[in-house]
Amino acid sequence: MFAVLRLRVPDGGADELAAQVTELLAALAGRPGFLGGESGRAVDDPSLWAVVTRWDGVGAYRRGLSAAEVKVAGAPVWLHVVDEPGAFLTD
Repeated sequence: MFAVLRLRVPDGGADELAAQVTELLAALAGRPGFLGGESGRAVDDPSLWAVVTRWDGVGAYRRGLSAAEVKVAGAPVWLHVVDEPGAFLTD
């Protein structure tokens, strides 16, 4: 499965968000079932970002997000999340 977080960042917040996303991805990298992740900015809207992560399955994804170190690293990132479904199954 993969998960997509879309983030809306205020003007001037891009550098800070990039550092926070790097910390979040590092925390996720230590979780069982995490297969990888990346982030990037929208070409047509520099205030819109996406973080994409890949997981062994839904259970690993949910357990990964519930880890204390992930909650701490993710809190500043999740402040910017666009409220929409973001977890997708692959076959």
